[in-house]
Amino acid sequence: MLANFKVVLVETSHPGNIGAVARAMKNMGMNQLRLVSPKVFPHADATARASGADDVLRAATVYSSLPEAIADCRIVLGSSARDRTISWPSVTAREAAQRWACQGGEDNIALIFGRENSGLKNHELDLCHYLLRIPCNPEYSSLNLAAAVQVVCYELFVATGVQFSSNIGDRGEEPLATAEQMEGFYRHLLQTMADIGFLHPERSKSIMRRLRRLFNRAQLDTKELDILRGILRFSQNHNLK
Repeated sequence: MLANFKVVLVETSHPGNIGAVARAMKNMGMNQLRLVSPKVFPHADATARASGADDVLRAATVYSSLPEAIADCRIVLGSSARDRTISWPSVTAREAAQRWACQGGEDNIALIFGRENSGLKNHELDLCHYLLRIPCNPEYSSLNLAAAVQVVCYELFVATGVQFSSNIGDRGEEPLATAEQMEGFYRHLLQTMADIGFLHPERSKSIMRRLRRLFNRAQLDTKELDILRGILRFSQNHNLK
């Protein structure tokens, strides 16, 4: 899906950060990782921090220089958190995603991330067509390496238009309750609250309105609705004894 985007890490000092980057990439469906003179790789810390993205680590290629790592790339973006003395064309992560991921294409695109403590050097940025920026708090703009990669990969992933569920939590196999079933539940709920002496007649409308909002947000399925009505029946029967 995003195979033409190559994440390039320059002289990464801690192998755990390489593993964390691999994990961030796999989260977003990316697997093209290139390493320029990493201090230590491979390493157990990288595997541990990858948390299952071992395939991305195994496929990673190691280069001795940045020019070698980006030799086959037609577009080169270098991440930079600070302004440079000489003005350079720049794009945000979102702008880059909209410009290159949305359009598709097969040209290789390099996303270069520098050293954890000092980023990319000027001569390395000279190899880039654009500076890649992640807008953040101007008073504290230093991002963890894996976090920076995650943000950029996320923007690319979203820009491809991949469909994914926006529901929170897992949706079970039971169908959602119909409007008719929900109305039956609300009548049952109202009657139960009256039976157990919870409901104040003058406040019934406002309470029911809030309860409707609560349960409508939950999008109950038929099984969940059956459980709730079972609780209501139990409460009514217990109150009558």
